Amino acid sequence: MKVVIQRVSSASVTIEANQVASIQNGLLILLGIVEDDLQDDIDWLSNKIVNLRIFNDENNVMNKSLKDIEGDAIVVSQFTLHALTKKGNRPSYIKAAKPDIAIPLYKTFVKQLEIDLGKHVQTGEFGADMKVELINDGPVTIIIDSKNKE
Repeated sequence: MKVVIQRVSSASVTIEANQVASIQNGLLILLGIVEDDLQDDIDWLSNKIVNLRIFNDENNVMNKSLKDIEGDAIVVSQFTLHALTKKGNRPSYIKAAKPDIAIPLYKTFVKQLEIDLGKHVQTGEFGADMKVELINDGPVTIIIDSKNKE
């Protein structure tokens, strides 16, 4: 499981001119899933995300977590995070999990994030053509891969 997290002062997701998610201070989380991802990947990644100290404290030092600031989150499925670009100019997405595997893992990840964060987490729509807007705060953008946790 791989994520790109962006610290945002605002973010939203629109599908066919309908805004389906919108947050202010928090994280936009782009989530890519591969076929061998398991509950352990979900648990580790969710815990890492909510406790990652990337928000400023009173001294303007990145010392607070999403949980500490009671921030919001949007999770957007992003199979392109697992693009293979070594050969040719057309990315291959063969490593990305197919919907029958990815959708249940995506939903489970969102539920786990809600448990760890202690609040509702907004989402895009799996497989939809989404327009994602954000104001990256900092900018702070971090990539985390659950396969690199050790």
